[in-house]
Amino acid sequence: MPSIKYNKLIRDLIPQVIEESNKKAITRKAVDDAEYIAYLNKKLGEELDEYLQSGDVEELADIQEVILALVQARGLSIDDFEALRFKKREERGGFDDRMVLVEVVE
Repeated sequence: MPSIKYNKLIRDLIPQVIEESNKKAITRKAVDDAEYIAYLNKKLGEELDEYLQSGDVEELADIQEVILALVQARGLSIDDFEALRFKKREERGGFDDRMVLVEVVE
């Protein structure tokens, strides 16, 4: 029976989806926080690449899911993270004005 090796972080329900297609999913849990964060960082890159290739807004939802998992894995609550985001927005602004920095002259 042929198999495909992935060795990547997946969403919690993916093994069930695989099993429903009459295949066997062999999984394991990340052994510690460091491994989990490393897999999340890799996943973030994968999801970003998928978004940049497709431009599909659904990929942004995947990116946000990974970001929220990273925030929690690093010991912050979602509320703390949002407070950090709002503080940064207050201090430096958002991207509402679509401002592009062309050059800085000294």
